[in-house]
Amino acid sequence: MRLLTIGAFAKASRLSPKALRLYDELGLLPPARVDPVTGYRLYAPEQLDQARLVAWLRRLGMPLARIQHVRGLDAGAAAREVRAFWAETEADTAARRDLATFLIDHLSRKDPAMPPSAQRLGIRYAALSDTGLVRESNQDTVHAGSRLLAVADGFGALGAPASAAAVDALKHLETTGVPAGDLLNVLEDAVEQAAQAVRGVVTGTSTGGMAGADGVNGADGSGRAGCPPEEAGTTLTAMLWTGSQLALVHIGDSRAHLLRDGELFQITHDHTMVQTMVDEGRLSPEEATSHPQRSLLVRALGPGVDGTPEMRLHDARPGDRYLLCSDGLSTVVPAGEIQRVLAEAPEPEQAVRALVALANGSGGPDNVGCVVAHVVELQQPE
Repeated sequence: MRLLTIGAFAKASRLSPKALRLYDELGLLPPARVDPVTGYRLYAPEQLDQARLVAWLRRLGMPLARIQHVRGLDAGAAAREVRAFWAETEADTAARRDLATFLIDHLSRKDPAMPPSAQRLGIRYAALSDTGLVRESNQDTVHAGSRLLAVADGFGALGAPASAAAVDALKHLETTGVPAGDLLNVLEDAVEQAAQAVRGVVTGTSTGGMAGADGVNGADGSGRAGCPPEEAGTTLTAMLWTGSQLALVHIGDSRAHLLRDGELFQITHDHTMVQTMVDEGRLSPEEATSHPQRSLLVRALGPGVDGTPEMRLHDARPGDRYLLCSDGLSTVVPAGEIQRVLAEAPEPEQAVRALVALANGSGGPDNVGCVVAHVVELQQPE
């Protein structure tokens, strides 16, 4: 068999000799033979496909350890792994894009050459939660105030106190002044406080003690497929209003939607096993809606689960309408109906009542929590 020198192999594979030497040292792409006298690395032509795959994956930005894993998979499994990696990359890019937008806006406000904006914005808001027609207790907690909007959907035997603890831990943001440059840092600290509060409730270490038994809902009290009754925690989707921007924090499968210029956008990503399977191409979105484990969470606030939230910033515009809701609404009410209600309701109070009525009109199989906020332009002071 005719072997290729490292120079010839580098040219054919689009990998540099330096990269090939590194990949040999890491065991990622060892040569077919090393000359015992000269130490020159020699490669077989059959290795070109693997080398080109490594080159392509590196261009995607995939870490070397993950490339090593992909190389050991068959073609179908490798394709799914690449799809999953790219979904993670896009989510990370979106978060960094929001941060870059925030920094550009924040620094521009400090630039004396930039005239101050004459537009003053405010929000009108309302919140409503309902037990639904099937559950015996309500494990959803909602809050709407002049600065903080939040929905938490508890699960497990202590789901109700868990969701209440998460939202209560954020309420100090209603009165705490937050410098624009510290917005995400402050929100991140508040979410960590919420996570600690939830763990305290669930493990019995909360200074306030266990919050009663109103979260107990019998053998199926978890409200989550695959969640044993002795486990508990909560989702959390919240937004902090600053006067021109909304900082969003999200973990779990409660959702945030934005109605802008007549179009409805879901601006959060469900942290469920089924959504992960959709992202990886193992399920279609249509199959996901009827999957028996569609409510099994992969991220939440609570002991023993991944508690990493998503955080991002949204620039508000006059006329924007935001909806935060638990899955008791989103799983039974079609997006078209949600869009219609948000577009037609003149005030947030009417919107939340209409949305809860739609959920109960569809059988009310779960608790439902809704928060609606309308962004409005304020009159300029004379």
